[in-house]
Amino acid sequence: MTCYDRRDVGLLLLRLGTGGVLAAHGAQKLLGWFGGAGLEGTGQFMESVGYRPGKASATAAGLAEAGGGLLLALGLATPAAGAAAAGAMTGAAAVHAPSGFFAQGGGYEYAASLGLTAAGLAISGPGRLSVDHALGHAVDRGWMVPASFAVTAAGTALVIGARVRHLRRQKEGQQEALFEK
Repeated sequence: MTCYDRRDVGLLLLRLGTGGVLAAHGAQKLLGWFGGAGLEGTGQFMESVGYRPGKASATAAGLAEAGGGLLLALGLATPAAGAAAAGAMTGAAAVHAPSGFFAQGGGYEYAASLGLTAAGLAISGPGRLSVDHALGHAVDRGWMVPASFAVTAAGTALVIGARVRHLRRQKEGQQEALFEK
């Protein structure tokens, strides 16, 4: 029988907790489970906060969260799973950033916490209590960490950049009041 050290157990707990929360969060978007709005409702929300097209944005975010979360929980393809989840949470943080840091005020605290934990797991690796370890780390190679983050960073930058441009164009057509009432 193999003896696992505290690090392996700690990574397992982090993977199960973070991955489970992300998977549930994605299932809200994709399937309407756990009180979520499903693709239609989430797509409408995504449109309202500047992510266009809304339904495609909801699908991408839902897949990154649900898929990345499930893979993190399993400890499978950990670099790609963690990077994908971190990218999705960066997009969520961009929406909440104008409200400040703390979630209590609508801020990005929750998204940042999930994203940073997912990124940390992608970098640290899944530990020995994982599918990656059981498969001999076939989809958890060292080079996959920077590659996964590079691809995710580029995609996330493009998506958030398009959102910012859309919101600026939308604001250009509005005139602020000259005098307070």
